[in-house]
Amino acid sequence: MDRRNFMRSVAAASLFAGYSSAFAAPVLKQSMVSVDSEGKPFSLDNFAGRVCLVSFFTAACNLCSHDLTLMREFYGNNRSRNFSLIGVNLDAKKSDFVDYATFFKQAVPADQRFPLVWRNAPEHADTFGPINKQPTHFVLDKKQTQVFKREGSFLPDDWDELWSKLS
Repeated sequence: MDRRNFMRSVAAASLFAGYSSAFAAPVLKQSMVSVDSEGKPFSLDNFAGRVCLVSFFTAACNLCSHDLTLMREFYGNNRSRNFSLIGVNLDAKKSDFVDYATFFKQAVPADQRFPLVWRNAPEHADTFGPINKQPTHFVLDKKQTQVFKREGSFLPDDWDELWSKLS
């Protein structure tokens, strides 16, 4: 192969590699440490080996409330299948989070309760980035790698995707 053909093949390979990496989905391993609504330390690492649905919400969001009702039911039916639901409250005031957590504990059946954390707590740190829409949901596989993100209400296809990860 002469030098000119060699350079063309290297350029083509580089160009192809650039295109393929531009279209490849990023692998995002997520992490979170916080304090839960009971005042206990919380770490996403404790959920390794489980598919997780992490839902960011505010107490006053009607769409969030609707989604969380469906998610609680799904969680109650599937937690024995290595599935966890984690609620991350985005309210600005701690009192709003505390009021929601109190209501949650009183109103939600025990088999549908899931960990609640307050994102604005001083101890809270996560790698989920900015949340621009409420609710925002992340599905993580058993290695805590982000499978998908949904801004807004969970869609029917999202439930199918979540269900397929439990197999």
